Parts: sequence; C-alpha cells; structure tokens
Amino acid sequence: MACFVVPLLEAAAVSAFRKINAKKIDNPDAFALMRHVPALEKMLWGGSLMLVVDHIINGELTWAFPFFTALSQEGGLQVVLREMLTVGVPMAAALTAAWAAWALLKEKDRKRVHNIF
Repeated sequence: MACFVVPLLEAAAVSAFRKINAKKIDNPDAFALMRHVPALEKMLWGGSLMLVVDHIINGELTWAFPFFTALSQEGGLQVVLREMLTVGVPMAAALTAAWAAWALLKEKDRKRVHNIF
C-alpha cells in the first residue's frame, strides 16, 4: 500500500541531483553512469506513477485524509512503515541495480562501436 513512497522519494532525489549536475551529465567525458541519470529518473517517476494508479484502483489509496487506508485503523502506521521497508526499499534497490547494469552495458557497447569507427 505504501511501497511506492520509497521509489517516489528516490525519483525526487535523482531529479534534484540531475538539475544540480546538469552540466556534468551533458559532458561526453562524464562518468558512465552520470550520462544515464535521466533514464533512471524517468524509470523511477514512471514506475512510481504506475504504482500510485494501481493503489488507487485497488482502494489502498483514497483522495481523503489519511490517504492510505491502512492509516485509518489502529496500528496502521507500523503496517505502512513495514510495507515501505520490506517492499519499497528492495523494489527501489532492484530498479536502481537494473538501471546501473543497463547503463554500464550501454556504455560498453558505445565504446565498442566508437573504437570500430
């Protein structure tokens, strides 16, 4: 129910990082992962948005306070925090690891093609 909060916070942090380091990201000599930060940003925002929509459809999120249906019952905060730690953190970590592997493979391929020509 609250698993999307962790990738959403990571998406906000990555967006801030990208804006602060915009000149470094556009530099062709930048560190390999740095050039692919916009892709991570899009993956995190898109995935978070899809999870929010899914949670609204399933009734786990509402438009009225407290927004998370679990928070309207006794002990709901522990349920929400446990969900964020056991599902949200591994999900965000797996997505970031998959992005890093993709970015490094893409960079390796870019260097291989550059060396051919």
